Amino acid sequence: MTSTANAPANAEKRYTVHRSDLPLSCPTPEMALWNSHPRVYLPVQDEPDHQAQCPYCGAVYQLVD
Repeated sequence: MTSTANAPANAEKRYTVHRSDLPLSCPTPEMALWNSHPRVYLPVQDEPDHQAQCPYCGAVYQLVD
C-alpha cells in the first residue's frame, strides 16, 4: 500500500493485507479520509483466522502472509 491517499475510502467490503501493511487501520493510509469514518486500528495479526472487521463500515481485512 502507498500513502498517496488517492483511493476512495470504504469502496470495497473485503481487503487483502500483508504484514508490511501493519499496523492496519481502517480506512487505510492510501484512502481519502474526507468522506469516511474516524480511523480505527485493527489487530488483524492477533486474530486466530487473521481476519478483522471494521466496527464502523463493516469492511473485512484478511492478512495473507
